[in-house]
Amino acid sequence: MERLSEIFERYFVPPLGAIASSIYLQAIRDAFIIFTLPLIIAGSLFLIIANPPIGALAEWLKPYQGAILVPYELSFGLMALFLAFGVAHSLAQYRRTEAVQPGILAMVVFLIANVPVTDLNELKLGQILPSLGGQGLLVAILVGIATTEVVYWFRNSRYTIRLPKTVPPNVKRAFEALVPTLFLITVIWLLEWFISSHTIIADGKTQQLTLPLLLMEVFKPLVVVQDSYPAALLEIILMMLLWSVGIHGMNIVTAIALPFWLTTISANATGGHGIVTEPFFHIFSHLGGSGATWPLVIYMLRSRSSQLRTIGRVALGPAIFNINEPVTFGVPMVLNPLMMIPFILVPIVVVSINYLAFSLGLVHVPIVMQPFTVPVGISGFIATGGDWRGSVLQGVNLVISALIYYPFFKSWERILVEREEQATQKEAEAVRVAVKPAKVMPG
Repeated sequence: MERLSEIFERYFVPPLGAIASSIYLQAIRDAFIIFTLPLIIAGSLFLIIANPPIGALAEWLKPYQGAILVPYELSFGLMALFLAFGVAHSLAQYRRTEAVQPGILAMVVFLIANVPVTDLNELKLGQILPSLGGQGLLVAILVGIATTEVVYWFRNSRYTIRLPKTVPPNVKRAFEALVPTLFLITVIWLLEWFISSHTIIADGKTQQLTLPLLLMEVFKPLVVVQDSYPAALLEIILMMLLWSVGIHGMNIVTAIALPFWLTTISANATGGHGIVTEPFFHIFSHLGGSGATWPLVIYMLRSRSSQLRTIGRVALGPAIFNINEPVTFGVPMVLNPLMMIPFILVPIVVVSINYLAFSLGLVHVPIVMQPFTVPVGISGFIATGGDWRGSVLQGVNLVISALIYYPFFKSWERILVEREEQATQKEAEAVRVAVKPAKVMPG
């Protein structure tokens, strides 16, 4: 294990660290957290209200379901539109340039990319709404990045309008943005005009093609592969390997996979049966934090090792809200050849159980996103749209995690107890030497 840890740290950590520090991935991550997550969570609450877990109540609300879903459709359902702004805005901040103009321009360009070039008076919002939500996430990310980069390039080139220094700064910025604005709007409009002149057969009906629909068709095999057991296994292994050497694995994997996860959960909200989503990991696999370390906190509270007891008391509060940095770096799990084994093994087993439970229909697939800080038990119920079996599945995962962690924990505890006893003996010996009376020399 030490040799494997050394190889992984030497050959895999540097390139993965470089990926993690990419301003593009950081901008995408920031945009999801700051600009779309509150809308996703708030909108999901209305989805639960429109589809309550009680049959009689659901039947009573059925005539009003469309009206109840309006806040959901205009928040969660428009997340790609707001993501385009967020990615452009966040990337501009990393580029240390004015951020609001690229954000607004990215929203305009994204709308042009989603709307077929036709008479808008004949176009209904419902026709393009799917592309403004889950289906348009990839386009939103590409548009956000491209918009900021184009604006940034023009501002630093000679192909821009430069006004005298006496002109007010706001007026100068407006004219500096004029050329890249005309360029981007024209290019995307012409591209969308060409694309929308073609049709596509999707879901058994002929549709006018748009840029998001085209990309969805191109990446459909990738979305299908992403929503598979091998993909889920690969993602959780990568997460835990990175965590094992002190790199935030969830952040790196999320920055790459989140658009696919959100596309899947968006489809689930309208009757789909996708499994590998953001809640699949955050809510059902990372119980108490990455590595499903909740059972370790309980073990540590009654440990014979004073170090582990202290960490257990410190970690108890954060663990309730699925924050486990005190465990990860205090036990430690990071770069600890003994504890790295269950730290990686437990999530693999838990992900396998979860995938089996969802694929067999034993538990309703996740349809609601929520903060990862929602306590275990409550979060499983909410994520599945009110399915009590979601909480039961979390409980089963906790029991299995506890069983796997126990022998490794006891072994590590014995090692620490021996070290503490040796340290105590050395300290006592040092005290005896210090207080030993000096011999009186004969006169």
